[in-house]
Amino acid sequence: MKKLIVGIILLSLLFTGGCIERQALENRAGEELKTKDYEVTMKRDLLCLMMAYPQDMTGVEVGKDSLVYVVMKSGKRIVYDDKKTKSFDGKLNNADLQDMLEQQYPLTDIQKLMDENTDPGRARVYGLLKEVYGGTKEQIEENLKSVSAGGKNVVFNKNNGASTALAGAMKEIAALAQRKPSIYPFVYPVNGTYNYRVIAGTNQLSPHAFGTAVDLKRDDRDYWKWVSREEGQKRLDMYPREVVQIFENHGFVWGGKWSHFDILHYEYRPELILKAKYFSESPNLQKPWYDGVDYTDDRIKAYIEAIERVLQ
Repeated sequence: MKKLIVGIILLSLLFTGGCIERQALENRAGEELKTKDYEVTMKRDLLCLMMAYPQDMTGVEVGKDSLVYVVMKSGKRIVYDDKKTKSFDGKLNNADLQDMLEQQYPLTDIQKLMDENTDPGRARVYGLLKEVYGGTKEQIEENLKSVSAGGKNVVFNKNNGASTALAGAMKEIAALAQRKPSIYPFVYPVNGTYNYRVIAGTNQLSPHAFGTAVDLKRDDRDYWKWVSREEGQKRLDMYPREVVQIFENHGFVWGGKWSHFDILHYEYRPELILKAKYFSESPNLQKPWYDGVDYTDDRIKAYIEAIERVLQ
């Protein structure tokens, strides 16, 4: 009887030990997969940034602190991921590049307001904006260019093709309005572009302060602080999606695709549109990390190779 009990105990120990070892292997494999997924996402984000800001970013490097940085034309280095744990508000108040690109902007249409705290585009890296569009009010204003918008002129930042993008979008919308007059009340008159101010309730500059955002005709149901979500949903339901598509085609994100909705607001954010266009799906680790972009394009190929050299 004792031999039987001892045998059972030994079998039990062997089984338990095997389960623990198998669980440890599975945990290790899961961590390795998570690490690989993070590395692929980082490379994709860096590629989108280099494609979005070709005249301002010169490369990527790993610092002495082992963090990854993008290098700007001025020599300034901007960290990709500071490795700090942040709340939703923390990411808005002190975003790094990873935070800025973390939430996927949807290029597909949405039928209802975004889920709570889903605001792709509201996290902004001010070091990047200042490098590209101007570091002071005076520098920004030197970069402003007049753009025709519905029978009046507005000003927009000319750097990185922003004013050209707005001019293209407004031209297409004007043509659309001629064919479809029902969009007029949603667009004209344009409410505003450049305005050197902070975001209400914060000490952070608005994208309007950089001349990179445009508000179309105001409606009292357009903004999450003005009305309930129910009223915001009603406004979303009636909003002409052709206008949204035109702006997105020119590199703008729409504030209607934020849970903290801002339906009259469009913001020039080519990095988010590029990520949505090329990397909307989770990484397929069986394919190259850059799968989806045109690798035959010499410029894009050079960016990929630059990233590969630094991040083996």
